[in-house]
Amino acid sequence: MCAEKIKLVDYKQAQIIKTFCTDTGKMLSRRITGACAKHQRQIMRAVKINRNLSLMPYN
Repeated sequence: MCAEKIKLVDYKQAQIIKTFCTDTGKMLSRRITGACAKHQRQIMRAVKINRNLSLMPYN
């Protein structure tokens, strides 16, 4: 995320956020995604919002 100069991860970008999840719907760790702590938190919040809005599955 930092290397791509993305400043804010928005929950409306569902297709981008899905790349940080496995096929089963679990979130990938920072080790695997390469995101810094700040962007990993933003990704985590966006995934939770998307799950609540039914844009992404829970499983």
